[in-house]
Amino acid sequence: MEFRKADILGVRVAALTMGEAVKIAEAFMDSEKPHLIATANAEMIMRATHDTELKEILNTADLVVPDGAGTVWASNYLGVQMPERVAGFDLVQALFANAPAKKRRIFFFGSAPGVAEKAKAKAEKDYLGIQIVGTRDGFFTAEDEAEIIAQIKEAKPDLLLAALGVPKQEKWLKAHMQELNCPLCIGVGGTFDVMAGVMKRAPLWMQKAKLEWLFRGMLQPKRIGRLMALPRFVMAVKASKK
Repeated sequence: MEFRKADILGVRVAALTMGEAVKIAEAFMDSEKPHLIATANAEMIMRATHDTELKEILNTADLVVPDGAGTVWASNYLGVQMPERVAGFDLVQALFANAPAKKRRIFFFGSAPGVAEKAKAKAEKDYLGIQIVGTRDGFFTAEDEAEIIAQIKEAKPDLLLAALGVPKQEKWLKAHMQELNCPLCIGVGGTFDVMAGVMKRAPLWMQKAKLEWLFRGMLQPKRIGRLMALPRFVMAVKASKK
């Protein structure tokens, strides 16, 4: 499937619905070659303006979805109608819902020790019959990478979820996806933390009001500096409009 893309500060983001994103992800998992999906919010796009490696990864990814109200706003402001936000957390849950019937094999990689296991237990409770074929925390050194890659390859997942934070997760997946030969890799940020109950997600009314960024700032005051990327993003997008 081909979709119109918005060029937001040099990052090309697909204008598509959640349902369309799920269909594409399922098609990737049905294929025999590795694919990368990136979930681009305002913070990631701002980082890509000065991280050329990250920008290159995003612009060569198989799909970049609009994860965040800021991304949707920017696309619409720049003249490319973005139908809705495709949050990485929600995309992953939709793939989990389909996974038992499709017999998908899923691997959880990242977050603090013990978190991936709790997220696995949550997934197994919510999606009966789901196959989480392996977990590994995100605390590792370069010397550990060969062992991690061997563990993932042995598990033969159809879907590899990496929760290492931006841009580490995108860079790690890009560097190793061909060797791993996993049909679909997605960087998922704090998804395992939310599933494990380590971090709360914003109430639905705040999600609908596009205030999830504010909720995260209230819960984690140390994130305030990072959340300042949002107003800088708005100013940069306005300045970029021809």
